Amino acid sequence: MAVDLKEKLREVSHKPGVYLMKDRLGSIIYVGKARDLKKRLSSYFMASRKTRADIKTRALIDTIADFETHEVRNEAEALLLEGKLIKDYRPRYNVALRDDKRFFLVKLNRDDPWPRFQMTRMKKDDGSRYFGPFAHSSALKATIEWLNRRLGLRTCRPRVPGEKDYKHCHADVIRNCSAPCVNRISREEYLERVDEACRILDGKGRRELFDELEIEMQTAAGKMQFEKAAVLRDVVANLRKTINPTRQFTRGRGVPTTVKPVEDLADLGEALGLAGPPRVMECFDISNVSSNHIVASMVRFTDGLPDNQNYRRYRIRTVEGQDDFASMAEVVRRRYSRILLENSDAAPDLEESQEDVIEIQRRLAKEGRAKIILPDLVIVDGGKGQLSSAVKELRRIGLHDLPVIGLAKQHEEIFRPGKSEPILIPHDRGALKLLQRIRDEAHRFANGYNELLYRRRMKESLLDDCPAVSPKKKQLLLTKFGSVARIKKASAEELAEIPGISLKSAGLILDWLGGSAGG
Repeated sequence: MAVDLKEKLREVSHKPGVYLMKDRLGSIIYVGKARDLKKRLSSYFMASRKTRADIKTRALIDTIADFETHEVRNEAEALLLEGKLIKDYRPRYNVALRDDKRFFLVKLNRDDPWPRFQMTRMKKDDGSRYFGPFAHSSALKATIEWLNRRLGLRTCRPRVPGEKDYKHCHADVIRNCSAPCVNRISREEYLERVDEACRILDGKGRRELFDELEIEMQTAAGKMQFEKAAVLRDVVANLRKTINPTRQFTRGRGVPTTVKPVEDLADLGEALGLAGPPRVMECFDISNVSSNHIVASMVRFTDGLPDNQNYRRYRIRTVEGQDDFASMAEVVRRRYSRILLENSDAAPDLEESQEDVIEIQRRLAKEGRAKIILPDLVIVDGGKGQLSSAVKELRRIGLHDLPVIGLAKQHEEIFRPGKSEPILIPHDRGALKLLQRIRDEAHRFANGYNELLYRRRMKESLLDDCPAVSPKKKQLLLTKFGSVARIKKASAEELAEIPGISLKSAGLILDWLGGSAGG
């Protein structure tokens, strides 16, 4: 039955929240946030809105057949929930927030000699404490800067700052730092300040803090110190945005989900015409942000869920330049040649078998002798070109009948070997959503590896080409000074304090880096 949208709109509240637009098949086509859900949704159904809207918005309005809303406590929560739902459902009318970028977190490793706050987008299992996520990045940055200044917390990069770092730092001079590096403060007192900052980020004592800052602001204004009052006003505004209580939205906490692994697997097997649900699937993605390091990822899903222990990442070895087709061929060849090799070592009695290669692998899996189970479905991220490259490599190693498809991202077209026309699965079906999940996971894993290699490359420097610097001396220099920029500012005498570097060598290094050899 058709939904009476205007009648349903009457039941919507004036609270902040997130709304999901659906088409006639029930597929989510757009996710949005609103300070006032009723006002925002009402605007979609005003006749004047459609006449003034652009082509994309008019197409969206024409497609809306139903909607649902989810109330939250404030705008920050609405933004966090909107981002999560867009990444979950990938609605076709949403453009922003579909990438891999996440909201900022604040990281603190209290086990460091002198802990400091860092902003990051990734949460790792590294023993650190994480605060957030935070919806307003600019307000968060300003709040962290204010906390560091107010409590005298260090912002320098060295893990264990010392007197040499203090010489090049002015934070203590302008009273922005308590200078723990030169023991101006004990570790116990410094950690007390860190704990106070943590309490503020946790939102504890908000009312007392805001009252205190309001009094400071009014006092400054009363003394005609308007610049100071304006700064305090901005501090309060940023704090309100940052430490407003927000929930971390995870799957299953009052948010609708379409993740049904068993049903999705059965639906995918039927959609692709497979013999049964593909219990084990492997998906490949190529990441070539630059030609320096072209990498690939392989992620495995078992029973419709990520099998993280069996993820693999690859650095492309045989391809020069950015060639996705050749790169895909290399990684598929390496992956399945490795599977066949390891399984043959585990079952040498089958070397003379007349069975098909895939039949042998399936039998080994049933008998529990396969070191690595061959997947029921191989997925490559891309269209006909990537699929063709993968199929050629599979056939070369005897895996002619291994099910393989290509998933083209733009229109979610599914290509099959030997078929010119793609399969188009409706967006509301679990089969497509499952393919999207494994493809997006492969994409995330590949990008993460590329980012890791990029960080490693950043550690390489001009020192690599300096004739007076060996790898060991380079490591000692960077350990002592922290960066090439700081080495440039150092004197030859300071460089010569490092074992193995003479005063003459120090002068050559500074000349090479364009620094000054004098004191």
